[in-house]
Amino acid sequence: MLALAAVPAFLAAAGTICSQAKKGDAPAPGPKRPATPPSAKQTVATDPTLLRPRRAYKFPVGQTYAFSGEWRIFKAGQGTLRLEREGREYHVIGTASATGAVAKLFHVQDRYESLFDPASFCSHSTSRHTEEGLRRVETKISFDYRHGKVVFDQQNIKKNESKHEEHPIGKCVTDMVSAIYYVASLPLAPGGAYTFPLNDGGETINVTVHVEAREKVKTPAGTFNAIRIQPESDAGLFKKGKIWIWYSDDAVRVPVQARAHMTWGTLTLTLQRIDKK
Repeated sequence: MLALAAVPAFLAAAGTICSQAKKGDAPAPGPKRPATPPSAKQTVATDPTLLRPRRAYKFPVGQTYAFSGEWRIFKAGQGTLRLEREGREYHVIGTASATGAVAKLFHVQDRYESLFDPASFCSHSTSRHTEEGLRRVETKISFDYRHGKVVFDQQNIKKNESKHEEHPIGKCVTDMVSAIYYVASLPLAPGGAYTFPLNDGGETINVTVHVEAREKVKTPAGTFNAIRIQPESDAGLFKKGKIWIWYSDDAVRVPVQARAHMTWGTLTLTLQRIDKK
């Protein structure tokens, strides 16, 4: 997502778990955004483009982030996010699965992959293997910048149905999985906002990341000085509620915590450990 896998992708998968487990719960209140200082620099464009990574940013190649998800008092699931180098491209691999009592209510076993150019952050392709309840779906998305289009192919294995779509795209977009690393590469100046194009196989949406505050975050992986950001958009997962992500305030910008404030309740993802292999 989530739905966030990458945090937004994992949040999307975990949200499916929680919404199936219990509907109609009032979500817990999320953090409030502080007033933007008059001097804060706003990096927002009417036709947003992807910014190149800041010089100090260090891609966490070879590292796997392991997360746990909690909904109300229940352990809702677990997920991983890993970055690898494949030639000139970087390869993101994310997983999301239900655990414990929630897994008995609703099966989830998802895998997300993405290839992107580390110099520009332009996404080249993504794929998803989705197992949610009885649903079994394979999705492939390719970004054809030469012809200015994204090609979406999806096969529903259970129903033996397929879908093919093509949509126009700009010169460079990121995807739902790679976007976690893209946001980490931004300056994230306190009080600032950064807008960028994101595509998940359909129409491109503009996502604005608001940098809200610096906070300390305690996780099983350690205590971090963190930067809290809130992504917003008028479409997609972001339209269904509010999401906050806390990045470590250092050169790597590890996503140490995420929280989704949705109609079905509040889901919190917490970093459990970082595996370096």
